[in-house]
Amino acid sequence: MATALGSGLAGLLRSWVSVLAPAAPENTPLTRESARRLVQGFLGEEGTPPSAGINEKGFGGLSAGGASVYFEWHEESQSLECSALVYRFREPPKQGVIDGFHAEEREGTDAGGGTVDYEPENRGLFLSRTYKLMPTERAFAKDMRRLMKTSLKWGDEVLDRVASRVFHPEELQKP
Repeated sequence: MATALGSGLAGLLRSWVSVLAPAAPENTPLTRESARRLVQGFLGEEGTPPSAGINEKGFGGLSAGGASVYFEWHEESQSLECSALVYRFREPPKQGVIDGFHAEEREGTDAGGGTVDYEPENRGLFLSRTYKLMPTERAFAKDMRRLMKTSLKWGDEVLDRVASRVFHPEELQKP
């Protein structure tokens, strides 16, 4: 019974989201409105209460399963930046730490389709992806879930590896 009830609620939610979709045709330039609706649809799929997606200032976000993803509409470039939090530093990171994360990216560590992005104003390290063209809603949701899942891995495994490289390089050298 719980499964049927859950499926019924999921179906209702999907039907609510389907009223919004498609936000715009695939591969067309994003607009603020299509980006808002794209994020709104993703948030709805993730089970959040009905949301504007992106607020008047161009921001939105979601925390789920231990991961956080933030959305920012950039009017000047007509692009949607999607950033999954890896780690928030209490103080500015020590010299070499951000370079260590960029080195991981260059060495091919899976970044979930994103790139390493450090934001000094909030001391957040993110895996970020930017969209200028409209993806399908399904592709966007898949991209966001992958980015969020990968940010958790980076916050655990990659963070430890970078810290070891930066603060204890002698431990990584083979005798």
